Amino acid sequence: MKPLNLESYLPYRLSVASNKVSALISKAYEARFGLTIPQWRLLAILSEGQPLSQQTLVSRTAMDKVTVSRAAQALITRGLVQSKPSDKDRRAVELSLTEAGVSVVQDVAPVALAFEKSLIEAIGGPAAERLDMMLRKLEEQAEKLAK
Repeated sequence: MKPLNLESYLPYRLSVASNKVSALISKAYEARFGLTIPQWRLLAILSEGQPLSQQTLVSRTAMDKVTVSRAAQALITRGLVQSKPSDKDRRAVELSLTEAGVSVVQDVAPVALAFEKSLIEAIGGPAAERLDMMLRKLEEQAEKLAK
């Protein structure tokens, strides 16, 4: 049996790459807006427009319930996100951006997109498209294996 070598172990390399990219981009919004990585992820997803439950945010971000709950509560406290009872399920609440939250996303998004552009330029457009396709396949396979 082949020994485990972390430097060539795909899950480890994906995690390291993700952490490095997230940490790099987070410097831009953490210093200026005091946002953590989980808080920014929630803002970015909520900026798509529709109110979402915390359960949906857990699923969409692949973050655990506690991380999503803490991030959501911090954003609510700061007035960037609001919560209201769900129309679909009165036991649940749905989160959406406030005007202040929209404003923060509008300020942060161009910086995040500039970082993304720089990363894509480093590997080239066609390679970035292939990477996107491969990442989607890995996510789909991980979901299948989790069942």
